[in-house]
Amino acid sequence: MAPPDDDSVPNNPLLPKLSRRAFFKGAGASALSATLAPSAAQAADAPPVLGPEPAPLSLSINGRTVTVQADPATTLAELLRHQLGMTGTKIGCDRGACSACTVWLDGEVAASCMTLAFDARGRKVTTIEGLAKGEELHPVQRAFVENDAMQCGFCTPGMVMSCAALVERNPKCTLDDVKQAVSGHLCRCGTYPNVFKATLAAAQGGGKAKGNS
Repeated sequence: MAPPDDDSVPNNPLLPKLSRRAFFKGAGASALSATLAPSAAQAADAPPVLGPEPAPLSLSINGRTVTVQADPATTLAELLRHQLGMTGTKIGCDRGACSACTVWLDGEVAASCMTLAFDARGRKVTTIEGLAKGEELHPVQRAFVENDAMQCGFCTPGMVMSCAALVERNPKCTLDDVKQAVSGHLCRCGTYPNVFKATLAAAQGGGKAKGNS
């Protein structure tokens, strides 16, 4: 039961003297302590805050460790193109809608324009430049050339990355599988029929060839 509204309770030698003000002050302090204790523990376990200045960043790209100074807001696509000169990765819409910027993260396709460079730490990044083995093209790259699966070529690197990931994952892929793999890719030139043909040709030729991932 809460203490009466007057400033103190009647004297009782068996009870400590307690004012209304002291009661609520003590209750508030207890609630605040209970709230702050887990918050302090979470803050101790949280990763360090980055920014606003550039910070050192090490990434595994195409089988090679690269260390740069990067702004924490830099996307992986921007880092690849502007700081590392790897311009095979294209930036089209810059909002994850056209898939021209597709790369692999640990073998899975990812939109590099929607991935912060710092979020790629500890993961294996593979770009179109790392798909071939030296001068030997990946089977999907070779099939794109042989089947004329490109026109302006701007969307081609992203298309190749998605189709190569499909063939690596499912060498017995079907036409529907290929359509699904490129469903997020925008090709204004309309090369989709030849992209389908090239990918199926690479799969039927046993097109499983890991690059410098």
